[in-house]
Amino acid sequence: IFGTGDDLIEAAIGSMLAKDKLRLALAESCTGGLIARRITDIPGSSAYFTGGVVAYSNEQKIALLGVAPDTLEKYGAVSEETAREMAVGVREKMRADYALSITGIAGPTGGTEEKPVGLVFIGLAHPGGVEVKRRQFGKDRTINRERSAQAALHLLYQVLVDR
Repeated sequence: IFGTGDDLIEAAIGSMLAKDKLRLALAESCTGGLIARRITDIPGSSAYFTGGVVAYSNEQKIALLGVAPDTLEKYGAVSEETAREMAVGVREKMRADYALSITGIAGPTGGTEEKPVGLVFIGLAHPGGVEVKRRQFGKDRTINRERSAQAALHLLYQVLVDR
């Protein structure tokens, strides 16, 4: 889903959040602020977007988002567990209703057999709990980042529609 009607998906998300006076926060790693840019490209986003953190290093995931060092050591930065803690941490710190997180291997290098280039984990913390989705994209860095951002926005959109 890229949008609804003529609206981009980020505009549809913004409309739903603003209508119900809900707040959104972001914790990004591999997308480097791309999701925040898309959210803030929409006029009026200050009504629902509290802010975002680009925590690229493990040190910043710990310091800014409250990810447990043990989680990073045991599961790695690119894991379901880390995405979950990133989403929960940014939701709490920014006092948001909804919080998206994303961590992954954008490429073109850095992958392993177990965690290949293009692997991302998208977390969403919301009033009903926390969910994490695993996605696998290709080897192209730019395409991976764009698809990762789109997948994260799609997850948020679906949860907002289904609530």
